[in-house]
Amino acid sequence: MANTTNNFGVYSEVGQLRRVLVCAPGLAHERLTPSNSHDLLFDDLPWVEQAQRDHHEFVAEMTTRGIEVLELHALLAETLAVPNAKDWLLDRKITANEVGLGLVAGTRAFLNTLDNQTLADYLIGGLSTRDLPTDYRTDYIELARESTGINEYLMPPLPNTLYTRDTTCWINNGMTYNALYWPARHDETLLMKAIYSFHPLFAKAAINTWWGDPDVNWGQATLEGGDVMPIGNGTVLIGMSERTSRQAITQVASSLFKAHAASRVIVAGMPKLRAAMHLDTVFTFADCDIVTVYPEIVDQIHTFSIYPEDDTGKVKVVKEKQPFLEVVANALKLKQFQVIETPGSLAASERQQWDSGNNVVALKPGVVMAYDRNTQINGALRDAGIEVVPIAGAELGRGRGGGHCMTCPLLRDAVAY
Repeated sequence: MANTTNNFGVYSEVGQLRRVLVCAPGLAHERLTPSNSHDLLFDDLPWVEQAQRDHHEFVAEMTTRGIEVLELHALLAETLAVPNAKDWLLDRKITANEVGLGLVAGTRAFLNTLDNQTLADYLIGGLSTRDLPTDYRTDYIELARESTGINEYLMPPLPNTLYTRDTTCWINNGMTYNALYWPARHDETLLMKAIYSFHPLFAKAAINTWWGDPDVNWGQATLEGGDVMPIGNGTVLIGMSERTSRQAITQVASSLFKAHAASRVIVAGMPKLRAAMHLDTVFTFADCDIVTVYPEIVDQIHTFSIYPEDDTGKVKVVKEKQPFLEVVANALKLKQFQVIETPGSLAASERQQWDSGNNVVALKPGVVMAYDRNTQINGALRDAGIEVVPIAGAELGRGRGGGHCMTCPLLRDAVAY
């Protein structure tokens, strides 16, 4: 069982990281095929065994530096051992709308025979029609088997759980349950609600929920954690990207202001491109005043600030006249950032930015983890005095995410600006 110290809160992008949530590659990634990978948002099929070894080294680097690392499969298995947790989750997962009429009873009965770790593996990794033993099948199974791709699954795989940052956001002393943009990811948030509601590490803590609930249809209000950065000095930076909408951003801002958990939200209005799916794919912090930037996207950002209008949650929006980097630096009382530009060109290839190295995650001020293949930007970071901890990225990067995406900070110190 994980440590039960009830310490949560994320107060900066670069302060000392103390507790973090990750998700190891597993069954969900073994399920990826040429016919379903696009629907499951993966560009390439990973070599799963190597990805697992690389992720283990990624976790080990953090652990040896005194960071407490929690892993999603293990947390979910521990959650399922809590009375009522399994029923709560299966009541929402195993329905006629999800598994199909005529298969609910058999699927539920089979899942109830499994030990908690195996069930957790299926909840994340997916349950195929072929996984359902003969004793639990009905004639409806043949109809289900006519489906292909992710539709052949009674519970679709969730390979994007690898990117734990997106599903919940910790902003100062509270968190959000994110309404994710793509339907293939919606059940990730449901798993997190089960963990936060029942696992003793979270259930016994007084956790503020700023926004979101996977039991609610949020319509056009979508939010993903790769767009959210609690940068400090009372300011939260949120990208309005391919996957995070103004409808969600304004609601989150209002909730933060009502709780006096922030005094300003800076909105980075980004071009709606696959290359700009999240703010952290084009902009990350390496130190208090050093940032990595993919200029071909960042130079196109339109910047807005949201402020509280009163104590009731009403907000006012101001369009900023200065460029994005100036606005963010000024909010942190900095004259300017030292900027490390990532090479690459959209004209050449949207993929080049990933080979050149944005999406670093800070372990503490001036220490970041980055993919080893990003030799140019890693060299520039080292020249700027940053300690770069390299991690193997050939397999872990198949879904277009780096160390920042693969970590959901649960406890991170503030920094003084």
